[in-house]
Amino acid sequence: MRRLSYGPCVVQAPPTELLSFLAAAVGVALPLYAWRTRGGPFAIYAAVLVLFSFPAALALGHRLQELLGPGVSWVFGYALLAAGINLSSLVRARLRRRWYRYAVSFPGMAFVALGLLCVPYFAIVLSISALFWIFDAHAATAALRWLDLLPVAIILGSIAQSLHLRREIVRVRLGGVEPDQVTRVPLERFRKASPASERRPLRVVQITDPHLGPWQPVHRLQRRITELLKHEPDLVLLTGDFLTMEGRGSPGALADAFAPLREMPGRCFAIFGNHDHEAPEEVREALRANGIPLLIDEEACVETPAGRVQLVGADYRHSERAKHIQGLLERYPRREDHLRLFLLHDPLGFREIPKGDVDLTLSGHTHGGQVGLVSIGLDWTVLSRSRWPDHGLFGHGRNRLYVHRGTGFYGFPLRMGVPGEASLLEIIPESA
Repeated sequence: MRRLSYGPCVVQAPPTELLSFLAAAVGVALPLYAWRTRGGPFAIYAAVLVLFSFPAALALGHRLQELLGPGVSWVFGYALLAAGINLSSLVRARLRRRWYRYAVSFPGMAFVALGLLCVPYFAIVLSISALFWIFDAHAATAALRWLDLLPVAIILGSIAQSLHLRREIVRVRLGGVEPDQVTRVPLERFRKASPASERRPLRVVQITDPHLGPWQPVHRLQRRITELLKHEPDLVLLTGDFLTMEGRGSPGALADAFAPLREMPGRCFAIFGNHDHEAPEEVREALRANGIPLLIDEEACVETPAGRVQLVGADYRHSERAKHIQGLLERYPRREDHLRLFLLHDPLGFREIPKGDVDLTLSGHTHGGQVGLVSIGLDWTVLSRSRWPDHGLFGHGRNRLYVHRGTGFYGFPLRMGVPGEASLLEIIPESA
């Protein structure tokens, strides 16, 4: 064990060999245990996570130990052990007690996320270091070592952002420009009260991608739903992805989390997201227990203080989206004197809606792009150049799409610059 002296105190750092052995042991034992207990897909998933995250995270820990002292090695060693225990617990996943989440799940998942972030980080740093070496810039190379604090700062900031939702009132005005391609269009966001409207808007709370799990336990999701209901919405629309592996392994937990919605009979409706097909009966039972209709390629018509609303809910499909969406909308054509809303978990299918057939589509799925510059007021995210509408309001002809940034996230705390959303939508029809 290496000894480092700091004045009168001598601190012993754990040997690098011990941490390497522990990482290797987890890397071998975990996939074997997972394969035997849960099957090949999860075993492969666990092996890939360990292979890519553990070596990079330990390399960063070694560099930070030289920079900051031996205490870093103890922190990284604990986080490595927590990551191994947490990944092993996912073989028989279920929601855990608070002490376990804070002592094991959070540091373990943060360690894995840090390791994954370090893979591209080291590729960039090594490239820059090579240039400094070529030009004999030794002072610059030494200064570069302080950049090793950057991945840790990013992960800590991401955890803080992942745990909090941005509370907003979002005003969506239908009508206006009619773009030929799917294009972002303006909308209004207010952090407090919104200004008076010419006509009473339809007030909608959208809950999407809550992902009940260690970062979003039952009590937290209950509290967030209760806070949203204080807006006194006309409708509460749940657009899918309600569980994680841990939530899926805890029968009845989702029903408990949705309990505040019992106070909204006849005004709550839900659809499936992609993850809901992993535990469809659990989701169905949770919705049924709270009186929430599940619209699986079905419609519902509702009278609200803002007028009549036609809801069409689409099931999640991996393929043949155009055929599915267009067939569904043909089966349930527009009703006269109704605002026509389409619930579609994955916004990628928005472009398949015939122009002028739907007033507003509500989607989630993208988590707002997960990484971007939304926190500083810019719309850019890593999905901005992709085919996926990432967050906010989009137009395609007269059709409009609102992509919610998500009530939660799945797995690792990697929201960077894209806060989750707890919003009230104020929908103002074109005729207003």
